[in-house]
Amino acid sequence: NMRKESFVNGEYYHIYNRGTDKRTIFPDNFSFIRFLKSMDEFNSIEPIGSIYENKFRKDQLGNLVSKPKLVNFICFCLNPNHFHFLLEQVADRGIEKFMHRIGLGYTKYFNQKFERSGALFQGTFKAKPVTSNEYLLHLSAYINLNDRVHRLGNLVSKSSWDDYMGVTNLEVISCKKDIILDQFKKIKEYNEFAQEALNIIRNRKDMEDLLLE
Repeated sequence: NMRKESFVNGEYYHIYNRGTDKRTIFPDNFSFIRFLKSMDEFNSIEPIGSIYENKFRKDQLGNLVSKPKLVNFICFCLNPNHFHFLLEQVADRGIEKFMHRIGLGYTKYFNQKFERSGALFQGTFKAKPVTSNEYLLHLSAYINLNDRVHRLGNLVSKSSWDDYMGVTNLEVISCKKDIILDQFKKIKEYNEFAQEALNIIRNRKDMEDLLLE
């Protein structure tokens, strides 16, 4: 696993973690939505106020100001007991700061709501640098379609797949998709690529191990 200080601005990383003892970290739809909101709110260079304060920051002309980010989300998925992010770091120590905030913030919320204490996630998050374009593309398919990788069926999960397919979903944060989609003529082509990549990943267990090592 990587040491934190080796994250480089402008580089891409596969970030993932699971609940401690493989426990469920998103037991209901509200938990998913709370975590998605945190993904947006904690992604800010300036220290965060309340989760709602940042929404209303305006410039002198009264326009809503977009806040400078720590990371860009390329794609993500949240499953009942684990999550995957494909991130680009855009500020110094951005990944480290963002993951620290979201880990603490969500654990505090979860422990209060479900009257428990202690760690929620299994140690520090895992991180793997994206070292080639081929890996970037396959990883995007793996993450966007992760519920199908795990054959979750009716179990709820949230991912950026709809965003990639051009479906607007207000619950889910939008991703910086250009790095992936600009490599395909049409969304349909990416869809076909991703489905094919999914079949390869499902049929070759070692392929998934490669993505997660």
